Amino acid sequence: MINRRHLLRTSGAAAAGALSAATLSAAPAAAAPARSAATRTGDPDPTGGVTRTLLQKTPSPAEGWDAVQTLVEIPRHKESGRHSHPGIEVGYIVRGDVLMEFDDRPPLRLRTGDPFLIPDGVIHNARNIGKVTTMMLSTYVVDETKPLVTTYEHEAGTAA
Repeated sequence: MINRRHLLRTSGAAAAGALSAATLSAAPAAAAPARSAATRTGDPDPTGGVTRTLLQKTPSPAEGWDAVQTLVEIPRHKESGRHSHPGIEVGYIVRGDVLMEFDDRPPLRLRTGDPFLIPDGVIHNARNIGKVTTMMLSTYVVDETKPLVTTYEHEAGTAA
C-alpha cells in the first residue's frame, strides 16, 4: 500500500487527496453504522467541547455553491457526532488521531499529516482516538442554500 505521508511529501496534496478519495470509494457499501462514544462508554455528552471555527467563507466559482473553510477541534475521547454536508469535504489532520466512521463503509484511521475526502451527503463521525485534542482543517464546497452541517441521531435497534 502506498504511504499517504510519503505521497503528500513527494507528489503534492492533490495526489494524496485523490488517494484518500479512492480509498473511500473502494470500500464496501454494506458496513454497519459505527457505534458512538456514548454507546461504547456511557458518556452522556460525547460531542462536548467539539468546536468548528469558521476561517473563511466565499462564493465558489461554480454558481450556487460556497467554499467554506473551518478548523475543527475534538477533545480526547470525544467525537463530532453523526453528520453530513451538502457537498464535498476535503480535510487535513493538523494534529491528533481520528477514527472516521461512516454509515455505509468501513472506518478510516487518520493521523497527523493525513488528508481525507468525504463525498457529498455521506454520513460520518470523526472520533478522537488519540492522546491530544485533534485539530482538522476542513474545506467544503457546498450548496449555498443548505446548512453546512446536518446532524443525525443514532437509530434505535442498530449498532449505532
